[in-house]
Amino acid sequence: MHKFRIFILLPLFILVSSCGTHETVKKGAFFHWFEYRGTDKFYDENQLGEMEYFNPVLSGFYPDPSVCKKGEDYYLVNSTFSFFPGVPVFHSTDLVNWKQIGHVLDRSSQLNITNQEISEGIFAPAISYNPHNDTFYMVTTFVGGKGNFLVKAKDPAGSWSDPVFISEVPGIDPSLFFDDDGRAWIVNNGDPEGDPVYPGHKAIWIQEYDLEKDEMTGPRKMIVDGGHDISKKPIWIEGPHIYKVNGYYYLMAAEGGTAENHSEVIFRSRNVTGPYEAFVNNPILTQRNLPNERENPVTSTGHADLIKYVDGSWWAVFLGCRPYLENHYNTGRETFLLPVKWQDGWPVILEPGKEVPLKGESGHQLNGKQERDFFPSGNFTVRDDFDTDSLEFYWNFIRTPKKKWYELDNGSLRLDFRAVTMREKKNPSFIGRRQQHKNFSVTTEVKVVSQNVGDRAGLACFRTEANNYFLGVGIEHGELVAFVEKTTVRQGTPEKKRLAMKKTGLGAHNSVFLRVEGEGEFLNFSISEDKQNWDVLAEGQDATYLSTANAGGFVGTYIGMYSEGNE
Repeated sequence: MHKFRIFILLPLFILVSSCGTHETVKKGAFFHWFEYRGTDKFYDENQLGEMEYFNPVLSGFYPDPSVCKKGEDYYLVNSTFSFFPGVPVFHSTDLVNWKQIGHVLDRSSQLNITNQEISEGIFAPAISYNPHNDTFYMVTTFVGGKGNFLVKAKDPAGSWSDPVFISEVPGIDPSLFFDDDGRAWIVNNGDPEGDPVYPGHKAIWIQEYDLEKDEMTGPRKMIVDGGHDISKKPIWIEGPHIYKVNGYYYLMAAEGGTAENHSEVIFRSRNVTGPYEAFVNNPILTQRNLPNERENPVTSTGHADLIKYVDGSWWAVFLGCRPYLENHYNTGRETFLLPVKWQDGWPVILEPGKEVPLKGESGHQLNGKQERDFFPSGNFTVRDDFDTDSLEFYWNFIRTPKKKWYELDNGSLRLDFRAVTMREKKNPSFIGRRQQHKNFSVTTEVKVVSQNVGDRAGLACFRTEANNYFLGVGIEHGELVAFVEKTTVRQGTPEKKRLAMKKTGLGAHNSVFLRVEGEGEFLNFSISEDKQNWDVLAEGQDATYLSTANAGGFVGTYIGMYSEGNE
């Protein structure tokens, strides 16, 4: 199994007095294990049949899915914005069971995120396989960085090349299409010719890409102006992909913005550069205009990609959201899967007025009914005992690490105490994973090895620098105290606000158990000294503070191990 590696830092040491002697002990926050458990009601109450699957197929913050295939192997990537490593790569043989095999952007030479906003960074990666040179390509946009670029690899598990920037392509959301004759074309979102005539007026452009020289060639051409019907002033035509089926070039794109009005529309032409005609029954996917009170709603669907399965059937992966309490969601935009029906030569993902189901019919034999090593759909438990020599793929950093501030050490994950906090646009000592359920629990065991006031560690629930919670422990007045803090904004600056505190009666170097429980719109923070008896420090805290509706942006909530200090 490949895993990403940020190589081991040089150890720091302190002298600890014990019974009149001194022993050398590494200083830091030691996390002995970490467990995530999902407990959503729908998945507890529904069982899967032999050919059924749960939606989303990738739960939690896995937006903007793009998929390709080589033979009978399928590969999928997602946006990661300002988290590192960038762009997870998943592999499947049945389109339902996805296992992560690596990251596309796992080196600082490929992705150097410094002070970008959390919802900047890597947008809408598109993965393609070119059978003419047996090479995989990923093309994407670095928002807040140098713009559009591509990388390539012979094996999608990596390693991938350093970026080839394509500055000639303005805008966002580039996608590569390889034609039967071996020529390559890039389509992307950009400004229309002339001045926009209404807010959100965008266009889709196409230009040929020279695979030998790795550069754009020939003229750029606008092939869609505004959307499927410009008289209706459609906004944000984006995320385009081209497919060739039965002599037609099909151009599919998202429209309507990435919130509740999100949709997917389709066009076709006999020539790759157009002109393209719009499907009269667009959109081919949307959940807008459905009743808000429907059970188990999925919203904001769009940004789809199509793939032909080995049995000849067609499928779509797309993003969607599972809200609670009207339109709040902390899990971000997730990856869903549905079969595609062809109607009079046009692909349709979901007929108007139909709801995206949380349980789907695959139509073909599944490999293990979604029993995967990581990221199964439905409810699951994942525990990491930190007994390997590298981090599992589901762990991420906030921005690109510039210093080696963590190590896997004899069955523990050790974090340095650093004078960098998650309330700053920097790279704090945080290693987190996605919240993947509305209802969940996260538990860990942590030991703070330091006598310094200000050295603190624990569990952080992170959405942005201004929207986060911290359940931690640290030395105060010579005692180990546990606390819950919430970051608030005062005069434009994020500041920590203490919600609760408890003296543990323990000294430094004693392990403490911490737990965060999510129940829809509520968060509960608890501590234990023996893992049996739990004290709730803060109950019923506002989880909507971490939702997209309140925090904004395009990402989901991360929960993970965090430390900060004065050094």
